[in-house]
Amino acid sequence: MKYLHTMVRVTDLDASLRFYRDALGLEMLSRRENSAGRFTLVFLAAPGDRSAQVELTWNWDPEAYTGGRNFGHLAYAVDDIYAQCARLQAHSVTIQRPPRDGFMAFVRSPDNISIELLQRGEPLRPAEPWQSMPNTGSW
Repeated sequence: MKYLHTMVRVTDLDASLRFYRDALGLEMLSRRENSAGRFTLVFLAAPGDRSAQVELTWNWDPEAYTGGRNFGHLAYAVDDIYAQCARLQAHSVTIQRPPRDGFMAFVRSPDNISIELLQRGEPLRPAEPWQSMPNTGSW
């Protein structure tokens, strides 16, 4: 058995690509349009690691999605959590749980999917502005 991907339904594909690809830094692996089924699938993965993919599913006909606690979050290891959070902020992404400990942060996608960011290896030394930044909302 091999893990393939996690599917996340999105309501605005362009906004989701700006988040997952442009702000978070995932690479687009493929995009498939299905006019008969009226949906688009976009597969993304962390640079250099195609083994854990995210499938964005955009149904062309509007549909309201409700989130539940049964789906927790997606998690990514990053080389520099402070640089990653700064990059996200530069793309107008709110840091819900700042990396005060130099190790863990949370953000949310345009569809309110929680994304956990973890510092690869040892935590970085606590630093400002992150150390004194409060939580925003929930994650």
